[in-house]
Amino acid sequence: MIGEALDPMDRLLAERACERLIVAFVRRLDLGDSGSVADLFTADGVWEWPQGGRRVEGREALRVYFGSRPADRLSRRMMTNILVTTDSATTATATSYLVTYRVDGYVDGMLPPRLPANVGHYEDTFQRVDGDWLLATRTVFLPFGSDTERLPAPPRDA
Repeated sequence: MIGEALDPMDRLLAERACERLIVAFVRRLDLGDSGSVADLFTADGVWEWPQGGRRVEGREALRVYFGSRPADRLSRRMMTNILVTTDSATTATATSYLVTYRVDGYVDGMLPPRLPANVGHYEDTFQRVDGDWLLATRTVFLPFGSDTERLPAPPRDA
């Protein structure tokens, strides 16, 4: 079906499925099991960050990479301006913008507001595999960013 026009409903469903992947990615990092982010990628999926030369390829390598986040990391990402373009019944691309708030050393409770750790965008490609849409590639571009702040250790009870 490559090169053929998609039925409007099929296009809408494909776009929505890809949007859900974009949101599921950050939700899993922020609120769930970060290692499970790998399940959103194709078996040979790629995550890369050209600035800094990071590239992780393959679902198992992705599982290790995303699963290695510090246990005391608190993060919240906001995704916006998600624009999905379906190329065919089995391929699509997207650009989405992100703002990341993140600290390490988090124990509990509410923290005072902070500036974002990163502001940038993702460029994604998607493939439909066995009826499910998955990320084939995700490239992150961060024109604004800083190191992750580490909170001071909580005082010990005397």
